[in-house]
Amino acid sequence: MFLNLYILSVFCFPATTVFAQEAALMPNIVIILADDMGYGDVSGLNIHARTHTPNIDQMIKKGVNFTDAHSGGAVCTPSRYGLITGRYYFRAEKKFDYLGYLKPLIDRNRETIGSLMQKAGYETACVGKWHLGLDWGLKSPDKPQIPLGDDKRSTNTDFTKSVTGGPNALGFDYSYILPASLDMPPYVFIENNRVIDPDIIFTADAYPRTLQSTKPVWDRKYTNADDIYWERGIWWRNGEMSRSFKMEGCFDTIVAKGLSFIAAHVTREPKQPFMLYLSLTGPHTPWLADKVFVGTSPLGSYGDFILEVDDAVQQVNAMLQRLDISDNTMVVFASDNGAGWAEDDIQVYNHKCNAGRRGQKGDIYDGGHHVPLIITWPSKIKKPFTVKSTMSLVDLMATFAEMTSQAISDSSAEDSFSFLRTLLHPSAPLKRKDIIYESSMGRLAIKAGDWKYIDCLGSGGFTDPATLESVKGGPAAQLYNLKSDPLESQNLFEQYPEKANFLKDLLNEYVKQGHSR
Repeated sequence: MFLNLYILSVFCFPATTVFAQEAALMPNIVIILADDMGYGDVSGLNIHARTHTPNIDQMIKKGVNFTDAHSGGAVCTPSRYGLITGRYYFRAEKKFDYLGYLKPLIDRNRETIGSLMQKAGYETACVGKWHLGLDWGLKSPDKPQIPLGDDKRSTNTDFTKSVTGGPNALGFDYSYILPASLDMPPYVFIENNRVIDPDIIFTADAYPRTLQSTKPVWDRKYTNADDIYWERGIWWRNGEMSRSFKMEGCFDTIVAKGLSFIAAHVTREPKQPFMLYLSLTGPHTPWLADKVFVGTSPLGSYGDFILEVDDAVQQVNAMLQRLDISDNTMVVFASDNGAGWAEDDIQVYNHKCNAGRRGQKGDIYDGGHHVPLIITWPSKIKKPFTVKSTMSLVDLMATFAEMTSQAISDSSAEDSFSFLRTLLHPSAPLKRKDIIYESSMGRLAIKAGDWKYIDCLGSGGFTDPATLESVKGGPAAQLYNLKSDPLESQNLFEQYPEKANFLKDLLNEYVKQGHSR
């Protein structure tokens, strides 16, 4: 009975609640999504940080800082799926490998953050890392795209053919994308469904597999002898690549294309609002910062790349000011998941990318999905403030819907809760009462109030042990009180069985019913 009342209290809010006194708000929107950047990598969020992010810190001083924000998943694809669709990744009808040739994960008929803003009259753009699947043309339609499932050799992909099922099919008017991460082939840029340079070579033809100075460390275990491995964090899989593609120039190209879209739109349609989803490739591996930043950080190549990410934020904000549109532009800065930063890295560099929280990228623990989220909007957010309540990047879609006075159907954005009220009125509470997390292995956790229940033993991700079998007389899952134990160090599963069962049932109910709002 109590569980039913709890769920009812969550659903008492309508999908979209427009303030009676306020008309639709139509700011320009720029979403800057860093790749694998931890909460503790932002110097303004971590007093012990050995990184330096003055431009992101400046956003904190001017905007809203969400200190308990979480990504929709602990790795790239689930997180991006949640941001784009407003629903948790475990609900995806189709699931494929996370690598670069995966098929489209989002059904073309599903409402997305792009199509939502198109309906509101926005011009929409997706620039940068996609990692949600594409439909590739094939040389021989009767043969599989990847022989024997091996994406490190020549594939059956015809790079001269149209590439569909991506951003342009899902509500984005313009797209300039990298198919997946910068360590996953194919390494090509795709502009509005066409590969920019279909002259294909292999990365190992253009880059040496090792350097004279190469000293393999722990992340070498993720690569094969055929791959490129220069040092910790600078590695990528060997595979198909456009002849003109430069690994070390990819990040700069993406930022330049994003800025170009903004400038072109404002020149062409100065009165039409726009939304740019700028999905960066850093500081995900390979840590290939521009030569301007190389050697400038005490954190080695990783820290150099963080500086370049921060510089990208500066470039975006400077462009908005030059065009005199910064006042009515909402800039959202976030990361897709926690940093892939192991204990070895902490020991070597004395820096905690995930601000000392347990776990790292991929894990069900806080370090896997606790991310920075900072929003500026000068015309509406006059003074900086902090929101300590729990929220999710999945909530952006419902927020944009409410902002533009659009209703959300029951079959769209099923897990998204608007936080517009809190953005405009700092004292207003968030609507979200609980949140679900997902690890790289698909393990789930739910947090409600101070309590977090994890449906497995182990990290469920990249930190060992990823999985553990329960033993007779021992706990079957994990339960933590995050108020008294934010580092998730004391499993209270056996001490509080009623609390564990309540959260387990709530999690199962949300999974079963297909929505959480």
